[in-house]
Amino acid sequence: MMHDSAPDTSMTAEEFRLIRDLVRERSGLHFGEETRYVFERRVRERCAALGISTFVDYYRLLRVDAKGEAELQELYDLLATKETYFFREEYQLAAFREEVLPVLLQEAASRRRLSVWSAGCSTGEEAYSIAIVLVESGMFDGWALRVHGTDLSRRCLAAARKGIYAETSFRATNEERRRRFFVEREDGTHVSEMLRGLCHFGLMNLVHMQRSPSFMQLDVVFCKNVLIYFDAESRKRVLNGLYDRLRPGGYLLLGHSESLLNETTRFEVVHLKGDVVYRRPNTRSSPPYQPRKRAG
Repeated sequence: MMHDSAPDTSMTAEEFRLIRDLVRERSGLHFGEETRYVFERRVRERCAALGISTFVDYYRLLRVDAKGEAELQELYDLLATKETYFFREEYQLAAFREEVLPVLLQEAASRRRLSVWSAGCSTGEEAYSIAIVLVESGMFDGWALRVHGTDLSRRCLAAARKGIYAETSFRATNEERRRRFFVEREDGTHVSEMLRGLCHFGLMNLVHMQRSPSFMQLDVVFCKNVLIYFDAESRKRVLNGLYDRLRPGGYLLLGHSESLLNETTRFEVVHLKGDVVYRRPNTRSSPPYQPRKRAG
């Protein structure tokens, strides 16, 4: 039932739980009690946009209405917005360039093909940054290179495909890179056609990545500041999915505040000079995975 205005009362604990649990059920995104204020503000924005006057009516729309799935997309866009810009956490991209790529250059030399995945790519800056590092390295001339960017947000993906950015996206980009890889136009700074040709963007819900069975045999996955949104069960499912999609010897790179040290996974920890990363053991050279025995 539609009304003329947004809710004029605060969200109750039960309303928060109902809507939050539905979001988690459909997407795997988890929002704890500490997020309740922001969560309510975002839901209220959607109620105002739709002219719905109670949070219960909004929940009914999400749960049973034919438009519920499309509305969940709108809500994801608001709830999981990530700040991003080109060459964010550049120390990690430096470790990728100097320590990971030389290993992959040798291991992939026979196939001359390299695939990198930016999982949770937001508006695309990370995927394009990865592509720039691959080109700048000069190691892979004549190779088939592909950077895949996926996200849960259709709005973010549309921006990534468009590849037109405002000045805030360039706070960590030097002038040389801007001249080489971007084109200044009246409507903003455009990604060069060469970079656009390397990067491909698509919708993916990481909790249900088994629905994308062709997305396999990756050499590197960047999954930064994404796992923090998942509960423990969903996180385990996502990590298993990432592992299965990496080639033996492939690397997983997480955000600076994320770690697998307290997780039971099949990944091995690799201590680089500039970062800690994770690797699917290379079956040709690594012993089989042995889970650590718990103390006690």
